[in-house]
Amino acid sequence: MFNKAITFSYDDGVTQDIRLIEIFNKYNLKATFNLNSELLGIEHTLVREGVNIKHIKNNPGDVKYIYDGHEVAVHTLTHPNLTQVKDDAEVLRQVKKDRENLSQLVGYEVEGMAYPSGGVNCDDRVAKIIKDNTIIKYARTIGVTHSFEPYEDLYQYKGTLYHHGNWNELFDMGQKFLELETDTPKVFYIWGHAYEFDIFPERWAIFEEFCKMMSGKKDIFYGTNKEVLCGEWR
Repeated sequence: MFNKAITFSYDDGVTQDIRLIEIFNKYNLKATFNLNSELLGIEHTLVREGVNIKHIKNNPGDVKYIYDGHEVAVHTLTHPNLTQVKDDAEVLRQVKKDRENLSQLVGYEVEGMAYPSGGVNCDDRVAKIIKDNTIIKYARTIGVTHSFEPYEDLYQYKGTLYHHGNWNELFDMGQKFLELETDTPKVFYIWGHAYEFDIFPERWAIFEEFCKMMSGKKDIFYGTNKEVLCGEWR
């Protein structure tokens, strides 16, 4: 049994996930990837921090092998902000159908989720619809706590940090987590989007250094979101 766990979560199912998974596999880390099943295979370009970057979704037929060894989770069919979807039935369709599609692609029951869109992307109404009418076991918001205390509400879950909002904070929190001695469960939950590493190429090397720093510790459980939030590692 462990008292500390680390997990990662990345949204949108983009081709940059492939490079990110190579890093995670190199250091035996686990992550969850949240996919929009009706957008798979679509190619876009985004402008982030003044830089044009590719936002290409992985093809449906590639999902199973790309994400093998990690967790695939719901991100809705088409990425709407569910708080702005007034029809409860449409909220439910976006989640249930995405879950069914992804389960077929990966060959296991998908039971996790991350809410799509920025800003306020979840509220009590949406969380209750999902909790009461689906087999989803947890759903992450875009909120962060800057804390290792496990967030109590699994259907409006807040992670610890956004992956590159502040590199100094990421490494500082990482070092604190490594040095932490605790008798109660603590979780280090990092989330983001893999395409954001392409904004400035050096970000890949910085993040790999962080992964290397956090890996291979005997007192830390390394798991997917589902394993960490819903598992029996504690």
